[in-house]
Formats: sequence, structure tokens, C-alpha cells
Amino acid sequence: MTTENEAVAEVVAAVERTQRAKDAEGFLALFHPEALWTTAHGKVLIGLDAIAEFTRAVLPAAQWDGEVSYEVVHTRFLRPDVAAVKVRQVYHSAEGDTEGSPLYVMTRAEDGRWLLTACQNTEVRVGG
Repeated sequence: MTTENEAVAEVVAAVERTQRAKDAEGFLALFHPEALWTTAHGKVLIGLDAIAEFTRAVLPAAQWDGEVSYEVVHTRFLRPDVAAVKVRQVYHSAEGDTEGSPLYVMTRAEDGRWLLTACQNTEVRVGG
């Protein structure tokens, strides 16, 4: 049986897989229908329709040389069905690594799946 920590970590791993593959539909399947998403550059997207419109326009056309990795840094269960997950996101490229610091608040659906519900990504600036 999968622990709740493992189930939450699998969602983060799925974010990594879908980002690497530029798989907009796979990425969107990870969201709660009423999710809130704030990008690293401050764009606020409310609801799955807005997140989908943005993702379908941006993700398939994303240009990067290298790989992206996502690592769960800390998980705090606020309730049995709500988890706050701090993630370290690193884009590895020939020009050097850049980092993001997402916070994903996930909720467990009635069917047991963990879904991204309220998420904020922050660009980590070196020396800034």
C-alpha cells in the first residue's frame, strides 16, 4: 500500500515527467477542477479552464536545452486530505542551472487521488 507521502511525491514526479515531455494534457490531469496556479513570473490562473488555456499555449512551445528536475523538499499534512508540499525545481542547461521554489497545496479527491489545488512557483534569483 502506498503511503500518503509516497502518493504526494508521485504527483510531484508526474509534474516532472509531464514537463519534460511537454505533455500539456498529462500535466492538466494533475489539477483539481477549481485549482489556483501562480506562475514563477506572477501570472495568476484561477480554475482549470484558465490553467488549461495557459498550459496548452505555453508548454508545448517551451524552449529549453537540458532537463528539469523536481524534488520534494518537505511535506506537511495540514489535514489528512490536505498537504502543503515544498518542491525544489531545477532547470539544468549548458548555460547553467536555474531554480524555482514551488509550493503545492494538494487535496485528496474522493477517489483517493492527490490533486494540485493551490500552487505558487517562485523563481530563485542568485544574488538578488
